Amino acid sequence: MSKVAVVFWSATGNTETMANCVAEGANGTIVPCGEMNAAKLAEFDAVAFGCPAMGAEQLEESEFEPMFSDLEGSLNGKKIALFGSYGWGDGQWMRDWVERAQGDGAQVLNGEGLICNEAPDDDVQAACRKLGADLAAW
Repeated sequence: MSKVAVVFWSATGNTETMANCVAEGANGTIVPCGEMNAAKLAEFDAVAFGCPAMGAEQLEESEFEPMFSDLEGSLNGKKIALFGSYGWGDGQWMRDWVERAQGDGAQVLNGEGLICNEAPDDDVQAACRKLGADLAAW
């Protein structure tokens, strides 16, 4: 089992619910996005990043985006999973995020992110637990 961090930002609680389920599945540690940096990233074998779609289908700009940008130089070879919720659009922010992370050299679990429209129901929560377990076992 890998040592897994779950780093997320949530405005409405939907992505937070997802993060808690991912952490449960991975037996992982939740790290607030304001505390994640390259040194902290190096302490973990794998990281699950969670952020909802904001604005024109983009990552949250004031806290999450700056943190993720700062980590991009440290993602090469890192095993990661991506997840988040959205309320509009079709999930383009996640496809863009996966492509960006892969461009940074990260290994993205399953080659895609896990998305949820609005509040995560029981099926999505189960999928989040599986995502965490799969990331920890990878």
